[in-house]
Amino acid sequence: MAAVKACNILITGANRGLGLEMVRQLVEVPCSNRQIFACCRDPDSPKSNDLRELAKKHPGVIKNIQLDVTDEKSVKEAAKNVGPLLGKAGLNLLVNNAGMAILGDSQTSTTEDMLTTFNTNAIGSFIVTKEFMPYLRTAAKASGTPGMSCNKAAIINVSTIVASMACVHEIYTMIQAFPYNVSKAALNMMTVLTAIDCKPEEILVMALHPGWVKTDMGGDQAQIDVQESVGGMLRVMSGLTEKQHGAYMDYTGKTLPW
Repeated sequence: MAAVKACNILITGANRGLGLEMVRQLVEVPCSNRQIFACCRDPDSPKSNDLRELAKKHPGVIKNIQLDVTDEKSVKEAAKNVGPLLGKAGLNLLVNNAGMAILGDSQTSTTEDMLTTFNTNAIGSFIVTKEFMPYLRTAAKASGTPGMSCNKAAIINVSTIVASMACVHEIYTMIQAFPYNVSKAALNMMTVLTAIDCKPEEILVMALHPGWVKTDMGGDQAQIDVQESVGGMLRVMSGLTEKQHGAYMDYTGKTLPW
């Protein structure tokens, strides 16, 4: 099976769910000099126990980083701390995974619900991308090879099928998560525009739907477990080239309609 061979990887929301499983699967892939920067709001909290234990088993590879995507100061500080550890190689892969969901429809959702989800799902990813962009540029230049890939320099925005205006109608009648859907649709637009901006520098950008996953956010009624979802996402990521730049796909490799 193809594997993501990126040396320096940063994942937000890495203390649970999809983020934690991504760290767990990536660390098992043989890759010399790999560094995985596992970012979360509070690395010392009980909610981060599993991540801390995983880091203890892989010292020197997994580095737990305090990063709250809703706090620009926190993101800037994280970028400042990670930068020297990257060196001249730069950051090869940024996974904007941190996210949150609030249930409600257009009438019951509050302004606070909308602002909270936007701050995490859209603005948070924007801030992280902006602050770590210099390191992605360094990686793209340092590769010395043409084209695009997750091993060179890439931004993967973890999206959702309910951000698709073409697919959301049937799903919304079953699960009403108005603030979540709208904020993730904003993330999709950010993906498209960032892809346009990054094309000249050969930094790959795309949106990836993990499926409906059994996590704290996805719930027990979800269709697949985190192992299947993350395994699929990593397979997709390993095969990405400039042909998928600006794409919107799911964990099976299927292209989704916007």
